[in-house]
Amino acid sequence: MSTFLELKNLSIGYKKTLVSEINTEASLGEIILLMGNNGVGKTTLIKTLLKQNQILNGEVLISQKSLKTISQKDIAEDIAIVFSKAEIPTNYTVEELINFGKYIHYPYYFKIDEKDKAEISEIISKLNLEQYRHTQLQHLSDGNLQKAFIGRALAQNSPIIILDEPTTHLDEDNKLIILNLLRSLAKTQNKLILFSSHDWRLAREFADKIWWIRDQKLNSGITEEILLEHKNFLDPHIFDINSNFVSPKIFAPQLEKELLFSFLQKNFNEDLSLFSITYNDNLWTISENSSTSYHKNLSEIKNSLQTRLKSTF
Repeated sequence: MSTFLELKNLSIGYKKTLVSEINTEASLGEIILLMGNNGVGKTTLIKTLLKQNQILNGEVLISQKSLKTISQKDIAEDIAIVFSKAEIPTNYTVEELINFGKYIHYPYYFKIDEKDKAEISEIISKLNLEQYRHTQLQHLSDGNLQKAFIGRALAQNSPIIILDEPTTHLDEDNKLIILNLLRSLAKTQNKLILFSSHDWRLAREFADKIWWIRDQKLNSGITEEILLEHKNFLDPHIFDINSNFVSPKIFAPQLEKELLFSFLQKNFNEDLSLFSITYNDNLWTISENSSTSYHKNLSEIKNSLQTRLKSTF
């Protein structure tokens, strides 16, 4: 995957700096979880990416173009946004709100075509909003209203989707609907999705990487590796989100075992039962028949397994 979004020596804030020396990147097809306590700069970072806040230092590159040179119109087309608190348009239905996502690409007088209508219907169905299609927004629950705004963002068909606390008002079932849909979009339609949340448990199963703001710095990396470095945040529990995945034999402490399982099921649909993976002294060992290899991190494990799987076909 090639880099689509780059943050280079970036400092963000208002009159004073909230987060400095941010250096990270993201690619199309990835889901990034933005973590941090209230007030540390998560929303400020999002607004900076949207060019709503001025960059204090450094630069942001979108598709190798400097954010400073990109017009607001192009940003609106490249990035679909869902804020946790949004003004509710009066006298509009769910379907009409989601339709608005299409008009970012068309003049106001343009009528959406049959292809657009079919896509909007599919979004409504996937969000489990069919029974509310013609319901006015002010009559929706907080959870269904949030899903409707997410639907509008999906209808934009932008390469980047940013969501600020998208699961705040959702119960567990609807959280899974939203996050499964977002992950499917990232992988099947090559979207870059950045969402903020306080729910580490969901982060493990749905985010490829974490951007974690702490002490005025942004730490970034593969989700499971960031969590391994901060074990006190975790309450281990596995969601079985990939019915096609067959786990290898994993010999490791419980936390490392669960995080490796989480990482593998997000990245493999194959049967890995012929492999044994052992964790000891900060080193992972992969064994298969008489072949053994040693790896320092999860990325190396992924690459090794992919290479071995290719050699068997």
